[in-house]
Amino acid sequence: MLNNIQEFYNVLPLLILGASILISLFIEMYFNNGTKVLSWFSAIVFLIVALYSLSAVNAISVVFQGMYSTGGNVYIFNFIFNFGAAIISLLSIDYLKKYGSNYGEFYILLQTSVLGMMFMAGAKDLFMIFLGLEVMSVSFYALAGFNRKRLKANESALKYFLLGAFATGFVVYGIALIYGSSSTTSLDLIAARFPVLQTNLLFIAGVLLFLIGFSFKIAAFPFQMWVPDVYEGSSSTVAGLFSTGGKAAAFSAIIVALAFLFNGVSANIFEPYLAVIAVLSMLFGSIVAIAQTNIKRMLAYSSIANAGYMIIGLASGNHDGVAGIIFYLFAYTFTNLAAFGIVSLVEGREEDNLEINSYSGLSSKSPLLAALMALAMFSLAGIPPFAGFFGKYYIFIAAIKAHLTWLAIVGVISSVISVYFYLRIVVLMYFKEPELEFSVDKSNTGLLAVIISVLLFIVIGIFPGSLIGMITSFLK
Repeated sequence: MLNNIQEFYNVLPLLILGASILISLFIEMYFNNGTKVLSWFSAIVFLIVALYSLSAVNAISVVFQGMYSTGGNVYIFNFIFNFGAAIISLLSIDYLKKYGSNYGEFYILLQTSVLGMMFMAGAKDLFMIFLGLEVMSVSFYALAGFNRKRLKANESALKYFLLGAFATGFVVYGIALIYGSSSTTSLDLIAARFPVLQTNLLFIAGVLLFLIGFSFKIAAFPFQMWVPDVYEGSSSTVAGLFSTGGKAAAFSAIIVALAFLFNGVSANIFEPYLAVIAVLSMLFGSIVAIAQTNIKRMLAYSSIANAGYMIIGLASGNHDGVAGIIFYLFAYTFTNLAAFGIVSLVEGREEDNLEINSYSGLSSKSPLLAALMALAMFSLAGIPPFAGFFGKYYIFIAAIKAHLTWLAIVGVISSVISVYFYLRIVVLMYFKEPELEFSVDKSNTGLLAVIISVLLFIVIGIFPGSLIGMITSFLK
């Protein structure tokens, strides 16, 4: 009886979010002002799940007959997903009204996508990863085209769906080959048998196909072709979700699926593949971002480069690399949400003010937004003492410990290149005269969400040891 009660508490985050989805359906059907209720209801539920996950981070266990794990870094990921989604909910309240797309289904899809992310982060079985991936992806396809009155939104949804379905095929085929060679889908059993399986070409091919499928989800080169168009066509708040929650969920799935690479028992045989796509992603994202004139496309290519930094942690093949990835995801999520949040506030009702030059003289129009945007750009550029700097620092240290110093050097070079297009926005805001006359829409909830995000990455930057220490303690 005690075990059953404890198991109930351990899966409480899943139960709360699952129940909230069902309640949200009834709210949407039976409340006249259901959309307004759902926006705050969703934000509160996400906040409850995030804070509970953080408070129960030490409740480590395996449930559902060995298919799902709780506590530890799984709950840290839960916090990232849910707290990030709470911020998205606050940002979307006034943003959806701006485009006449203020429908309750948005928040139901948002909750469903986060539930899929949580399945992926805690998976102990390949089928659980696939289940979470599909729950998240189907929700994302609908969210990409949610603003159906915009032609670009419809285009982005179709592109995302077609390329996403194609990438899912790689994942499924990879899982089939892994199962065919190992006779199991349990990640623990696969890890235990890895010393033998690493000589099986069928198993190696399966893992590579699995990695290729997820390279699409994390927007790594050369599987990044969908990112700029989808981010530009989607609502700004949805693009923020794709670049943060979606990326964090995909990396969490890779980490749990490739756990056998990080225990130090065997050599990282996938290091060449991971190192190559890390280099290509960093350099391609950083260089192409320089040429962008649309801020959402610039942030899209920035997302590709940031995926490359995190892949360095995978190539390192050690616990330091995993800890660095999780810390980086924490820092990157709230930094990028702040950036996309400000974009959503500055964006006009006719899809205007999205050009980078639109930010010229923003400091005179809205000093607070300009200051918050500058802090977000500093963190993304990796300037200390913000969280973005320590995210890259821990990743590069992991690479050096794995004798991949050359990869860390390439990462530093990419970071130096990226400083240009991040600080260009700061220069425009503070040292250029406004080119266009427009007024920034007032949104108290949106501004609150941005301020919370900024405070989070500043606090983590000031006290990085507390978070990295917690993450590392669960990897031992």
